Amino acid sequence: MTRHSRIRTGWAAGAAALALALVTGCEGLEADGDAPASGGGAQAPAAGHAVSPLDNPDGTEPGLAPVTGDSPQAAARKLIDGLPTKGRGPKTGYDRDEFGYAWMDTADGVPLARNGCDTRNDLLKRDGQEVRFKSGSDCVVIAMTLDDPYTGTSIEWRKQKASEVQIDHVVPLSYSWQMGSSRWPENKREQLANDPLNLLPVEGRANSAKRDSGPASWLPPDKAVRCAYAVRFAQVAAKYELAVTEADRAMMAKQCQG
Repeated sequence: MTRHSRIRTGWAAGAAALALALVTGCEGLEADGDAPASGGGAQAPAAGHAVSPLDNPDGTEPGLAPVTGDSPQAAARKLIDGLPTKGRGPKTGYDRDEFGYAWMDTADGVPLARNGCDTRNDLLKRDGQEVRFKSGSDCVVIAMTLDDPYTGTSIEWRKQKASEVQIDHVVPLSYSWQMGSSRWPENKREQLANDPLNLLPVEGRANSAKRDSGPASWLPPDKAVRCAYAVRFAQVAAKYELAVTEADRAMMAKQCQG
């Protein structure tokens, strides 16, 4: 499938319901029910082309551009090789609420916090192109085009079909819990859950397939961005001083071997 192919809308109701479900570490874009896609919101400027994670260390730029070339891939491997490893612990006690309520704007210490717009809409504005807002709002996104980094397809998203695009936690929250965030203070978990470095709008079906997997168990279907995905996973782990499993680190490094 090419990057410019279109994802068909109008899925069967059962598939849409499945994609709407919140899976561990991955969350859907629920419809608020107050903004028809034909609303008169002003059109926002395009977010621009996807940016390499190596050039986007704080996650405020859009997308996930491929990491190619000997020097960038060497830098990627150095980052990945520096991650500590340990075994994945139990999920005992994990609950999404341990990371604060979904898409809170008050997770201090991360970019875009307290800007008057919830995390979900911040991310749609960051990565979407031809973004349209709810009438009278410069926050609530009701329509956009998304170049999905995981599948290499282009999605014409409308809020009525909210589940077609979901927000992925690159390092899933459940994964982080098993790797040590269960012992963090709540404000640090809230940061991880709302940090744009750890968040990507992606195709809902790909997000649902990922669940709380690490890179050894799941990688983006589009092979061109697998090194970039590994870099982003490593950036988040390094920022939050999280270990990864030995198998995950090995798989991440493999994606950046050229």
